[in-house]
Amino acid sequence: MENNETQQEFAEVYEQLKVAANRTSDWKARLAAVNDLGAWKNQQTIDLLTHRLNNDTVYAVQEAAYRKLQEWGENVQPPVRKEGELVKGLTKILVRIKKSLPADHTYNDFREKLHKMRVDIYDVYEGDKGAEFDQWLEQKWASLSTR
Repeated sequence: MENNETQQEFAEVYEQLKVAANRTSDWKARLAAVNDLGAWKNQQTIDLLTHRLNNDTVYAVQEAAYRKLQEWGENVQPPVRKEGELVKGLTKILVRIKKSLPADHTYNDFREKLHKMRVDIYDVYEGDKGAEFDQWLEQKWASLSTR
């Protein structure tokens, strides 16, 4: 940091960005925070971005952290996109949610209940699937057995 003014500005912004970067139920907020943290290269931001790279559940957030750390010359490995079930026991959880709804419920009813009951799961898969999230979730919903 060049001077006290810059350090003070960083201190004011850092705590808010740290909270946003660790918000488990909002991958978009985490992604925005990672991008904003990229304006401040110091040990705190390097540590926080490294944590997002290694521990975030959404590949886009991991990738953004990786790009910034690499740009700064940090020795980091690129994230590996997880295949298959990102949340352990997903099918069982989705079946429980589907069973809790009336027999004649719609896909939108199911999606809303998933979002209300398990925003963590909704967030992980929305972040992972991107524009294909609704199509993927609707296919999952249609394939779930309620017996």
